[in-house]
Amino acid sequence: MVNRAVVAGGHQATCEAALRILAAGGNAFDAIVAAGFASATSEPLMTGLGGGGFCLTRTAAGEATLFDFFVDTPGRGLDPMPEPHFFPVTVRYPGVDQVFNTGLGSAAVPGTVTGYLAIHQRLGRLPLAEVVGPAVTLADEGVVLDDFHGSVTDLLWPILCLTEDGRRLFGSGEGPQPPGHRFTNPDTGRFLAELAADPTHDLWSAGRGERVVDDMATGEGLITAEDLAAYRVAEREPLAVAYRDRTVLTNPPPAFGGELISRGLGFLAEEMPTPGTWGEPAHLAAVGRALQDLEASRKPGDGPAFSRGTTHASVADAEGNVASLSTSNGEASGYVVPGTGVMLNNMLGEDDLHPHGFHASPPGLRVSSMMAPTAVLGPDGAVELVLGSGGSARIRTSLLQAISAVVDFGLDPADVVALPRIHWDGAAFQVEPGFPADSVATLERLGPVNRWSDLNLYFGGVHAVAPDGRGGGDPRRAGAC
Repeated sequence: MVNRAVVAGGHQATCEAALRILAAGGNAFDAIVAAGFASATSEPLMTGLGGGGFCLTRTAAGEATLFDFFVDTPGRGLDPMPEPHFFPVTVRYPGVDQVFNTGLGSAAVPGTVTGYLAIHQRLGRLPLAEVVGPAVTLADEGVVLDDFHGSVTDLLWPILCLTEDGRRLFGSGEGPQPPGHRFTNPDTGRFLAELAADPTHDLWSAGRGERVVDDMATGEGLITAEDLAAYRVAEREPLAVAYRDRTVLTNPPPAFGGELISRGLGFLAEEMPTPGTWGEPAHLAAVGRALQDLEASRKPGDGPAFSRGTTHASVADAEGNVASLSTSNGEASGYVVPGTGVMLNNMLGEDDLHPHGFHASPPGLRVSSMMAPTAVLGPDGAVELVLGSGGSARIRTSLLQAISAVVDFGLDPADVVALPRIHWDGAAFQVEPGFPADSVATLERLGPVNRWSDLNLYFGGVHAVAPDGRGGGDPRRAGAC
């Protein structure tokens, strides 16, 4: 196999930032960091520099590392722990209303900027200024909101309009910026230019950390100076899962997304010992039973039903290095770090991430997540597929089906991302259009079926690449490759 550089992600501009770095002689790790920084502008409500994430890397020599830079619970040094302040906000999704908590009390200790710098320092080879360059340009010159990202701005406007910073960044007149509007963030451009010139000039430099801590104290938030000083990126050994004659590398504990994918692949192998034809009744029945088995196997500690505001990027370079990056900012807290244009996350306000109650965990713990950046190795140990997804509870089911489509049926990654998917939500099968009628009928023998009229972001956003240059960006989330 001849390796070719390829990038897939949640926006064309995200991919172009990574490709620019690859063309300049950077490796996959330089490129994934460039994509991450760029996505803060190109996908500003699917991710951000005020949240956290995970990056699975594998070098051409076979060294695999999972960089965990997800958020920490705040409150170090606070005694007694005050009651944090939330703004409950109702967001109206098609067919359902959902209440989110935002405000200063919803912000966990972010890790995204620290994580990107750690990946670059450990594995990158181009100067940081060159790697961050595309993101600086993008923040200054902006990106035109497409229909998808415009719809997300509209959806989250009840949260964004609560603060002056939110209205300034995402508003236009009295409402949200519409599709066709050019989104810019010059404050982030300046911050990134400073960071590029001096990596120690981070999010908390130039007195910004002190301002954040003061604002938290007066606004009933929980982030302290001790929290900012104590945050560390964790480098973990990826969880290795056997599936057929392949090895799947994914996110290990304390995240639970990788463990659920591991269980799901095991159930699928039991239900479908011999693959037949993709989409046939036997295939869909096997997937359906595996998803039911997976849901039945879940334990109380297996985590949230949702984890929104997430994106993914996958990169393979021509040398055999690969990287898989999943990041999230939740729905955002509405609070912007002064002078940076960086809005902090609202991970503490997501009840799904805290099944035992808000702030039940002590300060300094890494919050768990469904995110599961993943790579599939062939029988010879070479990488065959690099992928990941947003989509909360559907992350595990979307990746399970994508891995099976490639491994079991030999389908092309470019086609796999657009294939219809199913999801068992514990009460019914959610089914996208495109499966044969007799195959869907087999699911009705296993449980109720809810038929969707189109491919929908509910079913995730899988962005996948193969090191031979093939790949696909998920059309459900305006993906590009």
